[in-house]
Amino acid sequence: MCNLYQMVPKEDIERHFRALVGDGYRAGAVGPFGQGAFLRVRDGRLALTEAQWGLIAPKATTRRPASRAVLTNNARAESVAEKWTYREAWRRAQRCLIPASWYQEPNWETGRNIWWQLRRADDAPWALAGLWSEWTDPASGEIVASYTMLTCNCDGHPLLGRLHKPDPALPPDAQDKRAVVSLEPHEWDAWLHGDEAAARTLIRPSPVAVFDTAVTRATDAALRDAGMAGTSGMGGQASLL
Repeated sequence: MCNLYQMVPKEDIERHFRALVGDGYRAGAVGPFGQGAFLRVRDGRLALTEAQWGLIAPKATTRRPASRAVLTNNARAESVAEKWTYREAWRRAQRCLIPASWYQEPNWETGRNIWWQLRRADDAPWALAGLWSEWTDPASGEIVASYTMLTCNCDGHPLLGRLHKPDPALPPDAQDKRAVVSLEPHEWDAWLHGDEAAARTLIRPSPVAVFDTAVTRATDAALRDAGMAGTSGMGGQASLL
């Protein structure tokens, strides 16, 4: 799962995604229910829509849940077709790409949280798999766009499995650690236009080779300095990076 990411500068979106971007767009770091942006197809080409990062449930009375404990910026792929907040967007195939320069996840292998800002090894922006929706504010009549990131299980992944604080009561292969889903350019069409079966084949953790591993090497150095080399928060899983 992800609760912070960096938006991509306008010129990089236009160059990498060949997408339409409005003049008022400004890139910044985005947290849950903050203002971000997603890419969807309009008039036959990708176009950027600025929107709330946190899907608004159908028939909601407000843009965000009353409880701060309820977050809708991530949606579990396994239940997205059944959950009330997401199922209509999923049924309508309102799938999108979320451009990100980096996204942030916590690593607890040293016993304290070290934030990993995950970037691509090729310096390209991430294209994260998402769902979008539009909601009409019952008070003002304003149409508000919102979106969420899909997540999948990443237990045992050599890089992503090292993230998030493990549950000591569960074995390493039953942690249900979550990862966002990144898509390569040759997969964009199937995600945006394919049927449900085609879209689901794309929901999986990204291979290690896609990631810039500088941040993992820094954590490995900290583990060595602390005499913890060769272990991680996944119950002794060896560091592979």
